[in-house]
Amino acid sequence: MKKSMLLVALLISGLLFETADAQIRARVNVNIGLQPVWGPTGYDQVEYYYMPDIDAYYWVPRHQYIYLERGQWMFAASLPPRYHDFDIYSGYKVVVNDYKPYRHADMYRNKYSGYRGRHDQEIIRNSHDERYFEIKDHPEHDKWRGRGNGHDNRGNHDNRNNNRDRHGDKQ
Repeated sequence: MKKSMLLVALLISGLLFETADAQIRARVNVNIGLQPVWGPTGYDQVEYYYMPDIDAYYWVPRHQYIYLERGQWMFAASLPPRYHDFDIYSGYKVVVNDYKPYRHADMYRNKYSGYRGRHDQEIIRNSHDERYFEIKDHPEHDKWRGRGNGHDNRGNHDNRNNNRDRHGDKQ
């Protein structure tokens, strides 16, 4: 009797563990659809990119560049003219998922100074990984639309397939 009770208790605890594990995995934030096509591949969640070549950041959720201007951090939709020679597609980007990393700029400058001048990073635009096809500027985006992803062949949302848009928000 004790053995069967122990077996039942083990089975129940195993099921509870699986349920808790699935809930934890479901809470992981994913923002692939917000990442720019010039961002590096391999990341489901990105808050900031640090660009060592120009000592600037890009805030992915807000689509803003963050750079120093006369000792102050500036937030803008584009880089200032002084960075006109910087190629955002080939420049190295470091993924930083810390809170306001520019407040610790010296640490990031020192930690990633060895990445200055590197141009060997695969970017999203050049990736053939289908998870990036949802990004509207990706060259394969048109192939992604209409493939059981909640969109019809014209790119319109089709609520028959699911009741969430591609960012996970309820319609």
